[in-house]
Amino acid sequence: MLLCLAPLTASAQSFRVQCPTSTITHPTAAQNDSEPAYTAPTTQSVGTRGYLVPTANVNGAIKCQQISGGDGYATMADGTQTYMFSFGPLSGLAKIASGQPGTDSPSEFNTPNPPLHVLLPGDPATTVDASLGNLSSFTYNGAVGQVPDLDNGGAINGHVDPRQMMDVGVMNGNIPAPLMAIDEDDEYFLTLSNVGMIMRPDLFEQHTVHFHGYPNASAFYDGVPDASVAINIGASFTYYYLAPDAGTYFWHCHITPPEHLQMGMVGQLYVRPRQDRVTGSLYAGLQQQQLDLRTKCDSTTDILCSNPLPAGGATANTATGAATVLHGGTSGYAYNDGDGSTYYDVEYPIQIHGFDPNFHFVGMTFNPEGFADMKDKYFLLNGRSYPDTVTAGPLETQSADGVNHFSQPLPSIINIPAGKKALLRISDLDVSEYQTLASLGIPMKVIGYNAKLLRDQSGNNLYYNTNSITLAGGESLDVILDATGYTAGSVFYLYTPNLDHLSNDAENFGGLMTEVHVN
Repeated sequence: MLLCLAPLTASAQSFRVQCPTSTITHPTAAQNDSEPAYTAPTTQSVGTRGYLVPTANVNGAIKCQQISGGDGYATMADGTQTYMFSFGPLSGLAKIASGQPGTDSPSEFNTPNPPLHVLLPGDPATTVDASLGNLSSFTYNGAVGQVPDLDNGGAINGHVDPRQMMDVGVMNGNIPAPLMAIDEDDEYFLTLSNVGMIMRPDLFEQHTVHFHGYPNASAFYDGVPDASVAINIGASFTYYYLAPDAGTYFWHCHITPPEHLQMGMVGQLYVRPRQDRVTGSLYAGLQQQQLDLRTKCDSTTDILCSNPLPAGGATANTATGAATVLHGGTSGYAYNDGDGSTYYDVEYPIQIHGFDPNFHFVGMTFNPEGFADMKDKYFLLNGRSYPDTVTAGPLETQSADGVNHFSQPLPSIINIPAGKKALLRISDLDVSEYQTLASLGIPMKVIGYNAKLLRDQSGNNLYYNTNSITLAGGESLDVILDATGYTAGSVFYLYTPNLDHLSNDAENFGGLMTEVHVN
């Protein structure tokens, strides 16, 4: 009887997605696809139903994303195919393939896949040839599987075709997990759909999303299964977050964290500051934020104040290079600094991680995993070891389903226009090692630590220049590389001085290293 019930249980899928076009906080659908200029905090009053509703200056927008929880393979720089427990993209596929965050606006997310283009296992890797840079032929960024609900007049309401989700989500693991990026004041809806771990059918693994260190997640959405929920195979769950604090964060599965982190279920999230959308004086914009109780920073009463007004008062807005930057370009500010000191021209997310090949092998072959003996032998920047770190475009891996997948979509090579600045958003979710990165030739200016601007309670910047930084698992740093005075064509290295980390398992001259090119 149990054998008869098993296939019925497996087929009872309850996948759903969620991306509202309007909410209580963002009531006008037509305004929620793009970021408005920031002029003043949102004002609110009690509405007819007894809760607070916005009355003026509705800031931010709605952002959505869908990811799969399952398994997959990645290719290490020595050619070894490595098995992973992993997250993969189920929305923003074209963005992810081109190295961008997979985060969508409601109109992007709620666009069904064109009927004449059936998504295939491995898409977009099976549709485009990454080796030729031919990524423009695949343009779909909507939620995979979302289809019109014919029982409700063809409405787009989160109804899905599970076949599409399984076709694309199975064996579609990414390392690092799909990149996420939102703006302060946004509402973020993240749907996790657990498609199952095909190579380990004996494991009924649940998965969650835990935004590590994120400041405002309620316990229900925090992803720690003891205090929230865990998502079973064949089910979906939509996490909801607000975005009050700019900075570089990271996220991971919180089911058996030492195992699932080691196996690859780690990713990065960053929050862009309101200052990107301020019109006029940056300092005046920062003063306006002091009127918002969510982000007010009174250094005389709040010892946890992380963003006090810059020292120097109103004259701080005369800093060079601090022109207003609207959302959508490649340049911006790392934080709401008020003086333009965190301005950058290009930004690069850098996720540090490590793999223990033995742990991954026994994880695939039904053997007991050696937690006490865990020892990383592959050292990864955005899922790649040198020389793969400087390979442009997504890396493909042929998985057990016989098709290629973009297993490592995020390049690690850093290109800085001559005379410009690059922001490196460096995060580490390594399980067993401290990691050090050194920069020769271009000093690193550290401006933020664990998503907090380096500034004291008197408003003095505590940024510092260094040639190396060290992170433990669960830490992040915001670093600016300034190419002023460097000639185009210059090449520098960002690498670890830990010599045993400059290897791909038994192969030397690899590991934790990438190149910085001045263009």
